[in-house]
Amino acid sequence: MFNGARIVGPAVAGLLVAAIGEGWCFFANALSYVAVIAGLLMMSLPRLAPQSISTSPWANIVEGFRYVATTKPIRALLLLIGLISFAGMPYSVLMPIFADEVFHRGARGLGILMGASGAGALIGSVMLAMRSTVRGLGRWVAIASSCFGLSALAFAFSRSFVLSAIFLVPLGMSVMVQMASSNTLIQSMVRDQLRGRVMAVYTMMFVGFGPLGALVAGSLAEHIGAPLTVACGGVLTILGSIVFAIRLPALRGEARELIIAQQAGAGETTEQTTATGAEAS
Repeated sequence: MFNGARIVGPAVAGLLVAAIGEGWCFFANALSYVAVIAGLLMMSLPRLAPQSISTSPWANIVEGFRYVATTKPIRALLLLIGLISFAGMPYSVLMPIFADEVFHRGARGLGILMGASGAGALIGSVMLAMRSTVRGLGRWVAIASSCFGLSALAFAFSRSFVLSAIFLVPLGMSVMVQMASSNTLIQSMVRDQLRGRVMAVYTMMFVGFGPLGALVAGSLAEHIGAPLTVACGGVLTILGSIVFAIRLPALRGEARELIIAQQAGAGETTEQTTATGAEAS
């Protein structure tokens, strides 16, 4: 649903911007949240009993960061995510410059370019949905990161609008595969008690580093141009993927142990829940 909307949304927005202007598009976006609010108000959730907390929130946060810093497979995945979010993802922020100044296609061209990236992301999500295990996802992360960097380089140096739109398809596909595979691997390795805190770090690396990268990319593009800025991000992404790929064989053993331990712990929890339910019956 999410990536399908990424295909339709930018294409429709490109047509609407050209027809009625940007302001009305922002208004339509704001109006769409009425449906979200209505859906939230319609939810009826049971009230949970408050649980006593033996440690302070700060201690829990520190424990989460310490776990990430000392667990090599999770640390490697998060560092690669942070690098791609900072150096690679700002291509989308600079996309209006490509559409208007490089290809001279305006809002409609921007919609097509963003739609091509969304189409690639949809393909990547379907590829992941066809998988049944986490085996080999580490290799997928390394390959997808390299593909992202190469696609960004090709897009940066292309001066053909059609070719650039084509290059954005593998770019969108690879970033979806890389991010979603990393998310799956991390959640498969981390213990239940730490999952929320570790995923908060994941969100910080994925979402938090993006605006910082956009700030740097915008400043850099003002001096060296948007194409060269995207190319620099692609090179950094390729270098990061190479380092990750080199370290991957050494990380597999610990990652496998973490996954087995987490699955064993989840099985024990399920058995305890089943036994409690049987006693209550």
